Amino acid sequence: MSAFPGSWRPRADSSVPLFEQLRLRIVHLVDDGGLPPGQRLPAVRALATELDVAPHTVARAYKELEAASIVETRGRNGTVVLPRDDRQKSLGDAASAYAEAARTSGVSLAEAVRLLTAAYRDQA
Repeated sequence: MSAFPGSWRPRADSSVPLFEQLRLRIVHLVDDGGLPPGQRLPAVRALATELDVAPHTVARAYKELEAASIVETRGRNGTVVLPRDDRQKSLGDAASAYAEAARTSGVSLAEAVRLLTAAYRDQA
């Protein structure tokens, strides 16, 4: 794994939780192509040792990435980066579910976009 983790280490003195720092680092590397689709991520324990963090920190980051369809855990075959098409399909499905919920609740498109924008900003 050429660009990951490299010299990068999570900062214990940051107000951002360690798992979130790791999650954001992986997202950045996936978006920049440093972790291409199909790339296998290090095993949880191996990466925890390398980064000098608890294994549950890495496991939580991987779990969050899997929930966002950025990676997929394949049992004994490890955790791999998913192709963008798979990620976009997952987001498209979530967007369709949100649009349906907003529409059936009587929320206008403008209000639904405003709510989504506010939620998106809250996640940053």
